[in-house]
Amino acid sequence: MRSLKVHLLMFLCAAIVSGSFPVVAAISHALDPIVLTLIRFALATIVFAPIVWLRYSFVISPGTFFRYSLISATLVFFFWCMFLSLRYTTALSSSAIYTIVPGLAGVYAMLINKERLGRARLIALFLGIAGALWIIFKGDVALLAEFSWNRGDLIFLAGCFFVGLYGPLVGLFHRGEPMLQMSFWIMFTGTLWLLLLAGSRLSDVSWASVSLEVWTGIVYLAVFSTSITFFLTQYSILFLGPTRVMAYSYLNPAFVLVLDLFFYGTWPGVRILPGVLIVLAAMAVVQRMESPGK
Repeated sequence: MRSLKVHLLMFLCAAIVSGSFPVVAAISHALDPIVLTLIRFALATIVFAPIVWLRYSFVISPGTFFRYSLISATLVFFFWCMFLSLRYTTALSSSAIYTIVPGLAGVYAMLINKERLGRARLIALFLGIAGALWIIFKGDVALLAEFSWNRGDLIFLAGCFFVGLYGPLVGLFHRGEPMLQMSFWIMFTGTLWLLLLAGSRLSDVSWASVSLEVWTGIVYLAVFSTSITFFLTQYSILFLGPTRVMAYSYLNPAFVLVLDLFFYGTWPGVRILPGVLIVLAAMAVVQRMESPGK
């Protein structure tokens, strides 16, 4: 029963993350990417701070602080790359590149967490990439062939190599502490990293000219796409393992299509069905892996 609950939580997490791509694309030009990422992390930290203070206090060891800082560094670099890259590329291209993350996480998990994936599961991870790309490009081979790398794509690709480390590092550095506490400190240390990077840029921002639309987007990213997904991901990693958790990102293209249908009334039709079937098959193979507790 708990396993089903964890899978449902990751399904919800994938839906929330999918909404972040169009939101980031809409607000990426409003502020400096470092400043945008800083606000995102700072607001997410504030959301959890009162709960963590009341339940656990703010006392942790230097070693624990160092471990959390290493985890948050991977996220800081990824989100900075995400905001910066979407100044030069599209949400569609970014979501296509993001499909490599489960495969990267699987390789990292083999090296860091000693996960035994096996040939079938490795093949399934990369088939998932193929299925997700099929969905993104609506089964149009010509459209896929036209995809060309630009500056933004390369920046986002670099971020993906770092965020692939996130799940394996959570599994490696978790010492039995509550997930809420771990989530808070990862966001807090991430905020400190970003303060160091932002420096004088904060004083250069015309805060009064930031529109309500931009603040609304930042709040969505901070509360839903950061705070909630951090907690859900870290909680689920303990039961499913990094590779199975990251495999849920294969669902992002399908969720993006649903969002397009809801907001813009566009639907690619039955051409995407082969991609959907490939993704579901790849997910089924990956999810058959043993959980860490077993």
